[in-house]
Amino acid sequence: MSQTDRQNQLQTLRARLGEISDINNALSVLHWDQEVYMPPKGASGRALQLATLSSISHARATDPELGALLEDLAAAGLKGDDAKLVSETLHDYRRAVKLPDEFVREFSLAQSRAFEAWVKARKDSDFAAFQPHLQTIVDLLRRRADYMGYEGSPYNALLEDYERGMRVDSLKPVFATLAKEQSRIVDAVTNSPHQPETAWLDQEWDEQTQWDFALQVAADFGYDLEAGRMDRSVHPFSTGFGIRDVRITTRLSKDELFMGLTGAMHETGHAMYEQGLREEDERTTLGEAISLGVHESQSRMWENMIGRGRAFWEHYTPKLREAFPLQMQDVSPEDVYRAVNRVQPSLIRVEADECTYNLHIVLRFEIEIDLIENRLAVKDVPEAWNAKVKQYLGLDVPGDAMGCLQDIHWSHGSMGYFPTYALGNLYAAQMFERIEKDVPLLWTGVERGDFSPLLNWLREHVHRVGRRMTAPELIQSITGKPLSPEPYLNYLKSKFGGLYQVSL
Repeated sequence: MSQTDRQNQLQTLRARLGEISDINNALSVLHWDQEVYMPPKGASGRALQLATLSSISHARATDPELGALLEDLAAAGLKGDDAKLVSETLHDYRRAVKLPDEFVREFSLAQSRAFEAWVKARKDSDFAAFQPHLQTIVDLLRRRADYMGYEGSPYNALLEDYERGMRVDSLKPVFATLAKEQSRIVDAVTNSPHQPETAWLDQEWDEQTQWDFALQVAADFGYDLEAGRMDRSVHPFSTGFGIRDVRITTRLSKDELFMGLTGAMHETGHAMYEQGLREEDERTTLGEAISLGVHESQSRMWENMIGRGRAFWEHYTPKLREAFPLQMQDVSPEDVYRAVNRVQPSLIRVEADECTYNLHIVLRFEIEIDLIENRLAVKDVPEAWNAKVKQYLGLDVPGDAMGCLQDIHWSHGSMGYFPTYALGNLYAAQMFERIEKDVPLLWTGVERGDFSPLLNWLREHVHRVGRRMTAPELIQSITGKPLSPEPYLNYLKSKFGGLYQVSL
């Protein structure tokens, strides 16, 4: 094959990938609207729209002509980014062709219907109303695993969609270590006599003021509001339609000062990852995040390591006092720092503190495996959920809305997704050890409200990588070590041991 022929084929490949990307971005717009603005009566029509576009996207992504083009290019001796573009796209193609088009359409319809059923069931705290939809989702996911093929657990086929190369047998010992150690930390911290004073939080906080403050923090972090926007949704999320349009949502409560802020900081971490991808990679396979675990590392880093850090609140407490002058007049930066890091087992994952968060993930991971491996009947999910909440968090679940209906993920058919949240914590802590060495004035900058050194480091070492590495390769390249739970556990022990004056 001549050089000219190769370049022509690469141009053809990029054009095809661009069309698929455009269709998928249109799907994302429809999903975003469904969760933010769509009126309830639009649900049935939206389900058909999503199913049709999903089918078209899948047909384009599995076109035999695309497969032949990729095989030709894979044998053409390409180098560098061209070779990586072909190998990553070929990986996706070989997985996509395993799914029949009619299955993709059926799954999309089931997702849309399950989402609408979940919204109502969650509002009514009525799992029985969601149960038949979850049963359909689980049945479809088992079929998907069979189509994709797997070794060991069928759950491995689902994990592969979110964290390439990750397996149940690898995760179980890591999660067992996290559950044991974090349970021990939680026990020590909650029994410490040095608890934070949080009575000042028991007030009503104007929601618009909360909104304005959260949006300003997102912009200060580096979120480009000319290439994004923030809206409200039932469940906070971020979504991108290209690097110049990446949107976030959060949720507010007049009784919870930090709910909207922490949600916004979390989703801003995700959004800045998408905004930081290379422009030249846009509309191609390389212009995508490495994995959802790496994606989550960005949100957890900005929300927790920065947004719950002492330096952050040295800078932002005076600004929060300006926003709420009467309610905050006697509150110091240390008061806020201790309050936002209060360790208290809770029922709701997205409101969980750092010490208990991974326990929420472990219980979901265990339930998902049991569902997919057919050891747990869908009808028994509430009972299993409540038992695990008691086991890991020591709490009683008062109703389904506070229990197994709290998360949106199962209505999306996203089983295999939850483990990436815990992996994100591990990736973030391991990266952060390197960041603090590479950026010695990091915390000085944070105290001034200057986050650019951190964002610039992440742009270079994570965001602009796109899909040129896998998650294990990225962690190895940044830290010189394979993934380990130790940096995260060390981070928790150092931070909370100091806060609560206990030896961990």
